[in-house]
Amino acid sequence: MRKFPSDIAFTPAVKAIQEQKGSRRSYARMEREGGWQTTVTPELAEFLADLDMFYLATANSEGQPYIQYRGGPPGFLKVINEKTLGFADFGGNRQYITLGDLTENPKAFIFLMDYTNSQRVKLWGTARVIEDDPNLLEKLRDRDYPGRVERVILFTLEAWDINCQQHIHKRYSERQLVPLLEPLRSRIRELEAELAEMQNRPSGKIEN
Repeated sequence: MRKFPSDIAFTPAVKAIQEQKGSRRSYARMEREGGWQTTVTPELAEFLADLDMFYLATANSEGQPYIQYRGGPPGFLKVINEKTLGFADFGGNRQYITLGDLTENPKAFIFLMDYTNSQRVKLWGTARVIEDDPNLLEKLRDRDYPGRVERVILFTLEAWDINCQQHIHKRYSERQLVPLLEPLRSRIRELEAELAEMQNRPSGKIEN
């Protein structure tokens, strides 16, 4: 039984290192003052709604970790209820490492990255694979996204925390850049058309 939600990550070994390195006092104060969240808050739901990727970590029965990138349409990691998230799992390279891990060890971790706004959120919990619930699959799929849905993965949330913003390099997705680039592309097309018109004038020359 954990005394604090953060005990899922702050094991006795971790707390001992924190003590040695001088950070235990501040984290102990954080624990006493409420600590990490254990349910989906409106703020977390809003954060999830715009994300089109995340990293999912599992481990097998021997403790060997594995991390896999998951991508989809914005908001494809959906809130089922205050303790459960779910997403439609698309076909991939058919190694099935994540699925195999979850048959042996349900513990899982989701790492959420918003590179544009330099924000990251960490989620601890357990995960399970749902292969035979067409209604749930239909609820979580996005008909406009081309990926082929093979199953649903549900994540039961135990604790989550917002990580610091240090050292996050800004990156932008294609969908974020297109609206910014389109006016520039439109202007380039206009200039190319003007140049072509000038070149096609009877003189055939452009004066410098």
